[in-house]
Amino acid sequence: MRRFDMRLPAVVRLDQENEFHTETQNVSARGVFFYLDRPLPAGTRCDVTLTFPPHITLTDAVRVRFSARVIRVESPLPSSRVGTAAMIEDYEFLRSTGSTDFLSALQREMKVPN
Repeated sequence: MRRFDMRLPAVVRLDQENEFHTETQNVSARGVFFYLDRPLPAGTRCDVTLTFPPHITLTDAVRVRFSARVIRVESPLPSSRVGTAAMIEDYEFLRSTGSTDFLSALQREMKVPN
């Protein structure tokens, strides 16, 4: 599965009270890697909302919310950021005015069987 090095703004939500603003390191059709200021236990469920900018979609910005599960946590970097890998289990497009070609390609890639 191809990973794309993309530093995109992200919002990671664990529940109503726990929401973190961060950025991604990379994104693939099945997962996302981002940084937090604290470790999350493997198995933790979260929602990750990303905005794919126009230079990626070749049209308007497209927001996507992923339902994901933490599968790996890396040791803190010197800056105390904790790398977190999460497997995407489901997704929802929050804005449907983007390019049909981009959305179709992303949907096809994300629905590839394990």
